[in-house]
Amino acid sequence: MFIYEPGRIYQMDVNGNTVAELTYVINNGIADINHTFVDDSLRGQGIAGQLVQAAADTLRKQHVKITNSCSYAAGWFDKHPEQQDLLA
Repeated sequence: MFIYEPGRIYQMDVNGNTVAELTYVINNGIADINHTFVDDSLRGQGIAGQLVQAAADTLRKQHVKITNSCSYAAGWFDKHPEQQDLLA
C-alpha cells in the first residue's frame, strides 16, 4: 500500500523504512517526476511501474501535466501511450 504526500508517493516496510518511493515537484502547473527508488528486496515485482502509475493517476486528477527528469519514469511513459496526454 502506497502512502501519498504532496510531491511524494512511497511505501514503508514493517520497520518504518522507505522501501519504494517516487518524488515530483510541481512548478507552474507542470510536475517533474524526478526520482524513483525501489529497494532490492522488492525489485522485479513491478513496484516502480506501480509508483509511476499512481503518480499519473494522482496528477491527472489534479489536472497537472508531467515531465520526467527521472529516466525510469520517462521510459514508463514511452511504454504507455495511453498516458501520453499527461506529458507537457
